Amino acid sequence: MDNKMELSILIPAYLEEENLRLLLPRIRNAAKGLEITFEIIVVDTMQAKDNTQLACIDNEVTYLNRENGNYYGDAIRTGLHHAKGNYLLFMDADGSHSPEFIKNLYTNRNDNDVVIASRYVEGGGSDNSSVLIWMSWSINFIYSWLFNLQCKDVSNSFKLYKADAMKALNLKCDNFDIIEEILIKLKRNNKYLKITELPYMFKERMFGHTKRNLIVFVFSYIFTLIKLKLRK
Repeated sequence: MDNKMELSILIPAYLEEENLRLLLPRIRNAAKGLEITFEIIVVDTMQAKDNTQLACIDNEVTYLNRENGNYYGDAIRTGLHHAKGNYLLFMDADGSHSPEFIKNLYTNRNDNDVVIASRYVEGGGSDNSSVLIWMSWSINFIYSWLFNLQCKDVSNSFKLYKADAMKALNLKCDNFDIIEEILIKLKRNNKYLKITELPYMFKERMFGHTKRNLIVFVFSYIFTLIKLKLRK
């Protein structure tokens, strides 16, 4: 691990150029305000589908293409492989995660293994529809209860992790359920895993359309739950 790099901010992207042109300057300003060494890595599709790379060049951030596949999980694994920071912060490229909240996550890193921007603790919430909120809450409750994760918002990707613990994981999930897989495997590697949740208001995406297919979303979460529960 390169100890000179304190924080890696990792952003999976899929047709998000329009959002990134607005978000990346805000992310850079937020990271600069921490007065630490940092890097911002945008992980795009295997072959570019828009001008995301130009948006990264214009904002002086690192651009990578996904390796070994074009799934969301491949973006997570690619970013994790290349990140140099002692801490890793994942956030979405659609504007649902506010760059100004990065400071809140980072300043709570001490004595914590994971810091979560949580929709389901007091003061948190979501701009999504009531149906999506109910589905999300149900999934989070089931995962938290079955795997004794001791947190309420398992599935929100806006989290800060210790890099050493993350890089030790063998992550297999391809879809958005990789977010749950991360917490479950961190917990299995460290039964005293310390998780802190900070109240956060989840916002609707700024531009473009969601990449989450509802049917794939539901079945992948059910399959992953069964698979990880049965596996030692």
